[in-house]
Amino acid sequence: MKLLVVESPAKAKTINKYLGSDYEVIASFGHIRDLPAKDGSVDPEHDFKMLWEIEGRGAKQVSEIVKAVKGAEKLILATDPDREGEAISWHVLEALNEKRALKGIPVERVTFNAVTKDAVQKALANPRQVDQALVDAYLARRALDYLVGFTLSPVLWRKLPGARSAGRVQSVALRLVCDREREIEAFRAREYWSLVATLATKTGATFDARLVGADGKKITRLDIGTGAEAEAFKQALESALFNVAEVEAKPVKRHPYPPFQTSTLQQEASRKLGMAPARTMQVAQRLYEGVDIGGETVGLITYMRTDGVDMDGSAIAAARRVIGKEFGENYVPNVPRKYTVKAKNAQEAHEAIRPTDLGRLPAMVARHLEPEQAKLYELIWKRTIASQMESAELERTTVDVAAKVGARNLELRASGQVVLFDGFLTLYQESRDDEEDEDSRKLPPMKAGDPLEKRAIAADQHFTEPPPRYSEASLVKRMEELGIGRPSTYAATLATLRDREYVRIEKKRLMPEDKGMLVTAFLESFFKRYVEYDFTASLEEKLDRVSNAEIDYKALLREFWEEFTKAIAGTKELRVAEVLDALNEILGEHIFPAKGDGSDPRICPTCGTGQLSLKLGKFGAFVGCSNYPECRYTRPLSIPAAEGEATQDGGQGTPGVRILGKDPVTELEVTLRDGRFGPYVQLGEGEKPKRQSLPKGMSAASVDLDKALALLALPKEVAKHPESGEPILVGIGRYGPYVQHGKTYANIDKDDDVLQLGGNRAIDLIVAKESGAGGRFGRGAAAVPGRELGEHPDGGKLVVRAGKYGPYVNWGKVNATLPKAVAQETLTLEQAVELVNAKAAANGGAKGGAKGGKAKATKAPAKKAAPKAAAKKAPAKAKTAAKD
Repeated sequence: MKLLVVESPAKAKTINKYLGSDYEVIASFGHIRDLPAKDGSVDPEHDFKMLWEIEGRGAKQVSEIVKAVKGAEKLILATDPDREGEAISWHVLEALNEKRALKGIPVERVTFNAVTKDAVQKALANPRQVDQALVDAYLARRALDYLVGFTLSPVLWRKLPGARSAGRVQSVALRLVCDREREIEAFRAREYWSLVATLATKTGATFDARLVGADGKKITRLDIGTGAEAEAFKQALESALFNVAEVEAKPVKRHPYPPFQTSTLQQEASRKLGMAPARTMQVAQRLYEGVDIGGETVGLITYMRTDGVDMDGSAIAAARRVIGKEFGENYVPNVPRKYTVKAKNAQEAHEAIRPTDLGRLPAMVARHLEPEQAKLYELIWKRTIASQMESAELERTTVDVAAKVGARNLELRASGQVVLFDGFLTLYQESRDDEEDEDSRKLPPMKAGDPLEKRAIAADQHFTEPPPRYSEASLVKRMEELGIGRPSTYAATLATLRDREYVRIEKKRLMPEDKGMLVTAFLESFFKRYVEYDFTASLEEKLDRVSNAEIDYKALLREFWEEFTKAIAGTKELRVAEVLDALNEILGEHIFPAKGDGSDPRICPTCGTGQLSLKLGKFGAFVGCSNYPECRYTRPLSIPAAEGEATQDGGQGTPGVRILGKDPVTELEVTLRDGRFGPYVQLGEGEKPKRQSLPKGMSAASVDLDKALALLALPKEVAKHPESGEPILVGIGRYGPYVQHGKTYANIDKDDDVLQLGGNRAIDLIVAKESGAGGRFGRGAAAVPGRELGEHPDGGKLVVRAGKYGPYVNWGKVNATLPKAVAQETLTLEQAVELVNAKAAANGGAKGGAKGGKAKATKAPAKKAAPKAAAKKAPAKAKTAAKD
């Protein structure tokens, strides 16, 4: 018996079907070891010794592998074909050696780019050893991320209250978002005018031509800057005689785009499907690991973490066959296309992301897939097929028009294009971020010397616009252009920025939060080298050289650590005043935007003599007056106070407070405040004033007096229960907005507005909860039914549910929590069986379903919650800080 180790149970299940009884396939469930979240896990004093720890699920999986390896004739490590996969194999091997479990058993490492029978068998026929250079590159990256997180984050906490943590790549990605925001804030719109003539040919066909020159001088887009200039040109054109000066038609070819790599897949899925990068990778992982297609489990796409764009020769041949069959031989180019990577730090020797079988058309598999899976597979299939199709042939036409007004000569130009042969465009066209569509108008036939008739002259006013904020797609593209991070880390980096509340997404654009702006300004001021784009890209290049065995990874760590510790030491004596001066300088446009009347935005609106500046308080940064304590005016950073919107309140004003007005009933003051756990509204003062937190997704800037009063009115009755006649209340609790009937609570969906929730919707939520058809767990409530996956081999239904402590799968009396890497929406029957069997074994063999006793509605498996006090300790915070 040969033992083969992979990462996931889904992949194990798929591969096991290919190999037969001579092999046992077991999953490691990803990494089995990690660096403990405490000081000393990476020790620079002892040549960067790293202390790994097996914990949680890892310990159980190691035990399973140790048990399975006994008596095995060979151990085959078949984890993913990238640095992370190499590291997992290395961790498994190290853990087995520590337990002395191998005892002379030969060990082989195999990789395959697709989970198909042919790919797996070919890999098994070509084994190798664990690539130590790839492992060293992983170790270097892991050590760097740990050292930056555990060393820099405490500096942030001490010098910049309210900041959470800093990471090596995350901080640079955040700088990109914040730099763009400062560009927008510093932007000043510029007026310009365009002159467009609508002209007609001899046959009466019309087209538009734009003014591009006058009296021998070119006129560019911004050259006509006033209405008076525009009106003068308009008057001249109104009386001009027009004729065609020149017609130029050029043939143009547009070539197809290369097949997907990780970054381009994330970008296109974001643009075309509206999927966040993290979600794209989750769905792609499922397509890669294997899907049941008509009774056959097969991987539908090749490995999805790659920066390669080339394809295997057999795949190219298959693509050409599909093109000829589906579109015609004229869409098949004479020579197959070959693509190369342009990125300077590309190092993965993988294929592009493509379907494993290009003859498996999207329509053939759609009925076997979940909607998101089907859409993503179709996108990948189209891009792959299009990459091998014939180029599109276009004709781009430019018409120069002469307008004569007395002695003056004005020049106008019209352009357009027609598609002569659509080529790959018949199947696929890449989307664009922040770019205007190419002019695809078709111009009427005309030739030089033809007279033209004026139909209309339009003079239109325009204003220049600031650069757009990044979308997730355009930020990924920019990070790749700069060589920041690796494509496989982009999704996690963006998720980290949102989780730490450094950025938020509004209208599909990334908006920096105030704390994100502050962290970036602090790092730029005192750790500038470590958030520079060139430095970060250079470090990535060095990590790539480690993976190519060109440099020693510990030499890289020593070089980095020597300079980094000097920078850290330089902040020990840093005074708060120095921090504030630096932040005031960098964030001036953000904190003190220019006023429309031209007055000084830093003059205190309350006392009229003090200067406003950034201050640091217990709960973070705020704006205050220099005449404190005589003047106690304060306001939050991102909410510029209107005239008279001071917070003096009898001399008791506090940092981070904005007065919204007075409650018309009680005449008490209503304020918006920055609290330790986020913004909240408060009614009056006193020992126990009424307060209400802002629900997730509601920005503090959007809160006015009416909205604050509506929040303070919660909980409130919105309906009567149709059976009991008792009130149904809506409110905001510890876990978010909810509706309540007696002791039954039902959470409100994120798409519902707690302030606008109607009676019918509230009744639906409560009735569904009471009947066991939805909602989260409340005291005395039934379990959520969830999604049925199918029958367990031993009998009994398997159901995946959303529990209070995360998603889990239920089988009778057995509840197994889903690993973080497994999404509730994509969990399969095979994965569920693996999870509940493992849980049952850990519980001493207790089973569920038909053989384990009658299935009962059970609550979600509870996890031991960490005490609040522990959450305040630096190592707990630093655990997330050390990971990008």
